[in-house]
Amino acid sequence: MELTLIVLLVIVLALFFDFTNGFHDTANAMATPIATGALKPKTAVILAACLNLVGAFLSTEVAKTISGGIINEGEGGVLISPEMIFAGLLGAVVWNLVTWLYGLPSSSSHALFGGLIGAAVVGAGFEAINGAGLLSKVLIPALAAPLTAGIVAFIATKVAYAITRRNDGKKDGRGRYRYAQIASSSLIALAHGTNDAQKTMGVITLTLVAANLQDPDTGPHIWVVVTCALAIALGTYSGGWRIIRTMGAGLTQVKPAQGFAAETSTAATILASTHLGFALSTTQVASGSVIGSGLGRRGSTVRWRTVGRIASGWLFTLPAAGAVGALAAVIAHIGPVGIIIDAVIGFGVILFIFWRSNRNKVDHDNAIPSPDVAESGYAVRIRKGTVKAETTPTGSVQSLSPVEQSAVRDDRAAREARKAAERAVRAAEKAERAARKKNGKGKKSGDAR
Repeated sequence: MELTLIVLLVIVLALFFDFTNGFHDTANAMATPIATGALKPKTAVILAACLNLVGAFLSTEVAKTISGGIINEGEGGVLISPEMIFAGLLGAVVWNLVTWLYGLPSSSSHALFGGLIGAAVVGAGFEAINGAGLLSKVLIPALAAPLTAGIVAFIATKVAYAITRRNDGKKDGRGRYRYAQIASSSLIALAHGTNDAQKTMGVITLTLVAANLQDPDTGPHIWVVVTCALAIALGTYSGGWRIIRTMGAGLTQVKPAQGFAAETSTAATILASTHLGFALSTTQVASGSVIGSGLGRRGSTVRWRTVGRIASGWLFTLPAAGAVGALAAVIAHIGPVGIIIDAVIGFGVILFIFWRSNRNKVDHDNAIPSPDVAESGYAVRIRKGTVKAETTPTGSVQSLSPVEQSAVRDDRAAREARKAAERAVRAAEKAERAARKKNGKGKKSGDAR
């Protein structure tokens, strides 16, 4: 098999990964505005696709990190061949689709890094990995970014609710945050294009350098930028509705002010990381922001069981994608026949996952039921406490993924607990009124005597 054909296969698979990255990460920008009713589902994904396309042209710092900051260069060029890059991409694509099937908002970025690292170790040994670059540009941001975004979202949510609080019983107008959400979610989509589209640009550039078709330490060609921008935009337009369901309704019940705080925190973190060249996971940042905003809104419930499952997915993404990439690299070492075997097996796995997804189809009609956004001033106020009345998407538990089933069960348990609390308070009030009435009658009888 000619080297040029290998390069062509890598470019095609890289663009397909870019496509999966698009629909896998649509939820990062659009899950919360869809959940609150700020944007209609189809409108949201069209807007996100357009802004992803624009954002891909704004910077190439992350692309340079991928092409020159993770894989080392030797005397003859980078210490990884196009065959190994093909194997690494295969690991990333397979993991991306598996997590999408189960509605897990895992990191496409870390799937890509894991696949490339696994394949590079098989192909050239551990010396092929730039440990310092991996630590400073990938691993540290992976820990710091979601935590930072969560803290910022927590504070922003507290501030948003504090400045709109009213004590006169009138509506507080927080529903107007839905209009602000259009701007904040658009900013996330733009930021996503500036960060995630560049990762595929970096992979294609790395391939061209490895094949001696481009000089080392040079940025991506314009045709690479254009094709990657189009691929991620098309992927974003396709929706990724399973993960939108998890992000929009599986972690916490999202209200307009809360959603706006989460979105602005996500966008700020992504844009700052892009400027510094950090190839962080936009999914982890968005999830951290949603959790932080849920903790910041009084009366909301964060579904920690679902958070734990998502965190487990994050933990296993790098090693799982790396294992698949390494296995594909071992097969690719056979030669041209190995590349063909990898391509056939990978294509079969992709077809199976898409076939399996049709048994439980999720689209714009059923991803998140029409939100019933309550007026944020509505509450049942009883003496010193407040019992919030909230609505939660419901549906057939059997039609949901395991993560979504858990979220529904947790939510139903929380609602039952709130109802029980309300009944207990009403019973206590009733008993107190009866006691007052009885005491009043006793006083009147005593006065008559």
